[in-house]
Amino acid sequence: MDSASKIVTCMQKAAEFAELPRPSDDDVKHIIGISLVPAIEMLFGINNKKAQEVSEFYKTIYLQLDTTPCPLFDGASEVLQTLTRHYTLAVATGKARRGLSRAFEMTKTGHLFDTSICADEAKSKPSPDMLNQLMDRWGISPQQAVMIGDTVYDLQMAEQINMPRIGVSYGVHDKKVLVAHNPIHVVDDIKDLTHIFSTP
Repeated sequence: MDSASKIVTCMQKAAEFAELPRPSDDDVKHIIGISLVPAIEMLFGINNKKAQEVSEFYKTIYLQLDTTPCPLFDGASEVLQTLTRHYTLAVATGKARRGLSRAFEMTKTGHLFDTSICADEAKSKPSPDMLNQLMDRWGISPQQAVMIGDTVYDLQMAEQINMPRIGVSYGVHDKKVLVAHNPIHVVDDIKDLTHIFSTP
């Protein structure tokens, strides 16, 4: 989903509610991918208690006050449907479980994924905890999986366990920072994934 604009808008509004300095668009984009409270601590340089307060403002704004759309990237549904015919797919996300459930419901894509790990079920990225939990469920090694992500935190968590990784430049973080984490590919369009993952 193309959710960056909504996240930026909601975080800036949360800062106003909490009487904190308004962060720039780029500053907010930099922390996207990390679990919410640690991301807020990093963004504003505040303690956990204040970050919890800001997170409550953020969640209220995100769910009830902000109407910024979060559409699927063009071609995403078709790509996922193609990949799931030949591969087992999972989600490792900085969203909480209820946020992912809501996203699945909005996009009608939940049935395409075998399993998922959310921010309230694992250590925050860039810890590889989410990936390790997924591998334990499947009984596989890092070399039997590929992590696809649009932030440096995605690539870092895979890099720590030597899991092959693919960066996507159409999401949050710039291509040049993704390349620094040695992905096997960086794609500029989600439809390019169907060319990389040919039928086994």
